[in-house]
Amino acid sequence: MRNPLRALVQAPVVQRVAWHVRQMRSRIEGGFFRPLLIALAITLLVSSAVVWFFETDRTLVSLGQSLYWSATTVLGQGDAAFASGPVGWVVGWLLGLFGVGIVATITGVLVGFVIEYLMKEGQGMGASGYRDHVVVCGWNPTARELVDELAADESTTRIVVLCGEEKSPTSKAYFVHGDATDEEDLKRAGIEYARAAIVCPSDASNEADIHSILTVLAIETLAPQVRTVVEVNNPANVPHFRRDNVDELLVTSKLSSRLLARSALYPGIA
Repeated sequence: MRNPLRALVQAPVVQRVAWHVRQMRSRIEGGFFRPLLIALAITLLVSSAVVWFFETDRTLVSLGQSLYWSATTVLGQGDAAFASGPVGWVVGWLLGLFGVGIVATITGVLVGFVIEYLMKEGQGMGASGYRDHVVVCGWNPTARELVDELAADESTTRIVVLCGEEKSPTSKAYFVHGDATDEEDLKRAGIEYARAAIVCPSDASNEADIHSILTVLAIETLAPQVRTVVEVNNPANVPHFRRDNVDELLVTSKLSSRLLARSALYPGIA
């Protein structure tokens, strides 16, 4: 029986959020949270010492109780009657304001994270978080028909499109904006956990085949266990793909010529 907790952790949405959290944390943990935590610690210690010193004869009997009161006051749960003197009243008021500032700051960070998450997901700058999916590298008319065919399949195969388009070229797949020869972009597409990778040339040029060769090389380096299928423009480049350990090659020109020949000999086959 599958572990429900593990299934939740491996859910694509959870994986995407975790990826964005790691990206955000790497940028702000040193320049934001550390000073905030230091300021909070200093504020609690100073306020506790001040209240303990001036309010000992009234209500507070130890520095530990004073520290506890300061922390709960920052959280908005402090007992106003616990430090009943004028100094305690002023410190409690200041701690309350400081607590509001902390809440506002944390809320701002969370709202900023949500906005950044939505923007990056829409721009294809996120990570798919999928497993056992199909990654389509590159975009052309063949890729569009391919995605439509995979999306219509009853097996509900998850699809990721990795290409250089500015916007998602299809609503039937998760979009990753990037270069299929780049390892980081391939990792965002989840190539290491994919079932198969289909490489489509961006156009009918020989240069597009060269880019496909580099794409296959990057895939084989990161995830040699992933099945690779490549659409080839120039039959002369087939040996180069074979050396890259491609599992399946489809030469567009040969397929077209064979289909035309079959259509001429057997009417209605197309």
